[in-house]
Amino acid sequence: MEIVKKNGPISGEEIASRLSLSRATLRPHLAVLTMSGILHARPRVGYFYAGKTQETLISETLKKIKVRDFKSRPAVIKEATSVYDALVALFLEDVGTLYVVEEGSILLGVVSRKDFLKCTMGGADLQKMPVGIIMTRMPNIITTTLDETIVEVSHKIMEYEVDSLPVVRETAGEKLEVVGRVTKTNLARVLVALGGRE
Repeated sequence: MEIVKKNGPISGEEIASRLSLSRATLRPHLAVLTMSGILHARPRVGYFYAGKTQETLISETLKKIKVRDFKSRPAVIKEATSVYDALVALFLEDVGTLYVVEEGSILLGVVSRKDFLKCTMGGADLQKMPVGIIMTRMPNIITTTLDETIVEVSHKIMEYEVDSLPVVRETAGEKLEVVGRVTKTNLARVLVALGGRE
């Protein structure tokens, strides 16, 4: 990159010569640099620096990744479900948050591990208490949409200190239908994938 910055436009042969490498050895490296947008190449002109830093390229990549690209299946229950049954669902689904919905997957509330912990410490009869009593209700729920970027959803998770966000879309009646969820694990998987490790 430094050679191209100082001498561009410059041919691949000349870059290889300055590095004491063959053109064939250098070809895959130049391909990566041009595909990533760090360098540009023009036939019969050569390589030249695109002026983008690695940080800029990472930022641009992250802004292209939408919630629809990495969301996972939501774990949902009904408002009348007992706290006991909801706890069982929490463990069976292996999630930290359940979304409480009505007919048509319309979001009514959210119940988290913290809510369950508070409830169990009170000594209530968990088999008789409906989850609707302990859930956080709309409109006090932070949500995300299919078209928000990974940067926007990460900011919400950090700002509101939540483990997950329901992914929603607005219905004709201006209600919110749950169509997925985004968790900290989803975000970590995206970073691992971007790092080149599946």
